[in-house]
Amino acid sequence: MAKQEIPYKIYLEEKEMPTSWYNVRADMKTKPAPLLNPGTLKPCTAEELSHVFCDELVQQELNNTDRLIEIPEEIRNFYKMYRPSPLVRAYFLEKKLGTPAHIYYKFEGNNTSGSHKLNSAIAQAYYAKKQGLKGVTTETGAGQWGTALSMSCSYFDLDCIVYMVKCSYEQKPFRREVIRTYGAKAIPSPSMDTEVGRKINAEFPGTTGSLGCAISEAVEHAVSHEGYRYVLGSVLSQVLLHQSVIGQETQIALNKYGIEPDIIIGCAGGGSNLGGLISPFMGEKLRGEKDYQFIAVEPASCPSLTRGKYLYDFCDTGKVCPMAKMYTLGSGFIPSANHAGGLRYHGMSSILSELYDEGLMEARAVEQTEVFKAAELFARVEGILPAPESSHAIKVAIDEALKCKETGKAKTIVFGLTGTGYFDLKAYEAFNDGKMSDYIPTDADLKKGFDGIPQFPGNEH
Repeated sequence: MAKQEIPYKIYLEEKEMPTSWYNVRADMKTKPAPLLNPGTLKPCTAEELSHVFCDELVQQELNNTDRLIEIPEEIRNFYKMYRPSPLVRAYFLEKKLGTPAHIYYKFEGNNTSGSHKLNSAIAQAYYAKKQGLKGVTTETGAGQWGTALSMSCSYFDLDCIVYMVKCSYEQKPFRREVIRTYGAKAIPSPSMDTEVGRKINAEFPGTTGSLGCAISEAVEHAVSHEGYRYVLGSVLSQVLLHQSVIGQETQIALNKYGIEPDIIIGCAGGGSNLGGLISPFMGEKLRGEKDYQFIAVEPASCPSLTRGKYLYDFCDTGKVCPMAKMYTLGSGFIPSANHAGGLRYHGMSSILSELYDEGLMEARAVEQTEVFKAAELFARVEGILPAPESSHAIKVAIDEALKCKETGKAKTIVFGLTGTGYFDLKAYEAFNDGKMSDYIPTDADLKKGFDGIPQFPGNEH
């Protein structure tokens, strides 16, 4: 089919939806380092992890060998309410930029949660229900994950406790209220409800919180209440597995029109959407079938890939979780209260960290005022108000498209539009009023976090 015949939106039929999740670890020559028990410094066993996570999710977390893992029918049926999601040709953005580049975005905001998070939330709620649990606990940054999990728990009649990063709890009251509308309990973190929350509040008076803090509280709540388990919206390998439906659908849609992407871009916080988008394409690269340029985009205020250290570190501020080998700023690093709350995490997925360390993808850090300039331009020409997190990917997609304009070389750029920004209007207000500022941590700021990374043989820094 000729290029000019490619529609504005490429839709798939239900029958074209993936029936299995794709596990990129199966194609990785060097597997991600295992989670470590902080007490023994040995790889966590399934039994140890099952005290925190649902049993079947533990098996998925530890599975480095099966390339495809079947999606249960009940989850596939739920997906049909909002999937397949469209792949959109950004014709109007291309025209505005005057670029020869072809730009596509995979739009994951066409559900009530407003983001891609529902893809994993429904899976984790399903396995919790199947196990006969009473409920689950979790953390949420900007609120997309908390919203998605509250919807999923409502669907399966599960109790849901959400520890929401305090600055987001205050900045994003509408997303908080959606969480409550679906029957979940939203608690600003750090709270005074948990031992670790009280400790963090005492150590950092007036703190705006972080994902690391909220994770600690959610884990403490889960392990101290019978019939509860903790579920996580990013970082873990099981989450990237569930999110692989994004990349698989993107691949199918591109293949229908014979489109070969050159550059694939995603925003990066813990790694769920980026990992989900790039995994099937990365699999092709790992198997030597094709080659792509992958770009992870993170906030300059929380630059785990571009300025972090690749070491074992705690996944949470309270140091109650297993340790993961990842690019990290230190579990004690408290990011500034920027508006991309979903990207305010001190570490990065072990899968993506290993791929980045091997040079299979690159990373860029961008400042939030530049991100919102890109978001505003995109909204004006493409008609969608993007989430601040997604707008990091938009910023770099625009940068790459302008490079094509300079060189006259037409490249095909694909990026993930992970969600909508209609619950993020306080951020847009700050930008429109000229009150938004940029914060880039100094080396001294980062050193405070690095100093807290555990040191043991092989993990010196």
